[in-house]
Amino acid sequence: MSEPKDLTKPFESQRSHLRAVAYRMLGSPSEADDAVQEAWLRLNSSNTDDIANLGGWLTTVVARICLGILRARRSRREDFDAEAVDPIADTKRDPEQQALLADSVGVALLVVLDRLSAAERVAFVLHDVFDLQFDEIAAIVDRTPDAARQLASRARRRVRGETTSNSDLQSQRVVVDAFLAALRAGDFEGLLAVLDPDVVVRIDAAPGAPREFRGAANWARGATAAFSRFARFVQPALVNGSVGLVFAPGGKLSRALSFTFADGRIARAEIITDSNRLQQLDLSVLDD
Repeated sequence: MSEPKDLTKPFESQRSHLRAVAYRMLGSPSEADDAVQEAWLRLNSSNTDDIANLGGWLTTVVARICLGILRARRSRREDFDAEAVDPIADTKRDPEQQALLADSVGVALLVVLDRLSAAERVAFVLHDVFDLQFDEIAAIVDRTPDAARQLASRARRRVRGETTSNSDLQSQRVVVDAFLAALRAGDFEGLLAVLDPDVVVRIDAAPGAPREFRGAANWARGATAAFSRFARFVQPALVNGSVGLVFAPGGKLSRALSFTFADGRIARAEIITDSNRLQQLDLSVLDD
């Protein structure tokens, strides 16, 4: 009988890649680590003599594990949403991991990916992010290569939205980027510069009892107080066809800001917090 192989070093050489695959599929650091650990356990219980390409084999295994997690997550989504902890409070649990999530993946992308079916998400991530061929993806999602191609294409359209060179969107992006930069810096004067003096802000803070107030100075003070510490989890996105902002610590959509623009400034803003309204928003990722 031959001695069992020591698989630790070969596996560790693949760990960062496997975690990146799982991270983008699941949007959760802890679940990504669990998926990678499960792949390690499966590797140790497999006949490695039959594995010609360890990296490809492990990527396939992690993808299948993630597909199962995504399908289970979707099946229990109603129960999960009803009992979910406030994502704002959740940023305190592991700020280093949350920051990595925001910086390396992009919270806007995770929000949009979360609206795809499990198979669409897996096909899109494996093909568009990690360049796997559709015949490999087909075996993972249990479809034909053509069907896998269609899954990725459909996901791509939903992630990217309608491609456009609309100058209005470009000018909106400039204003929103300036607003977000000022918010992150706690720059009161910078916020005033991009807000109409009579800006109207509406907040659906309580069901059936939205709050509304006016004035750039009022909102600038409130925005810096309320959002500056969480601003790194805020990213621009297309919200119902216009440039807005999404706030999604841990990739879970908690707030969305929809803007109306006039004369190069924000003239009206709506802060959307109601979970039903958030799910109904048409969201897509902006190109960098």
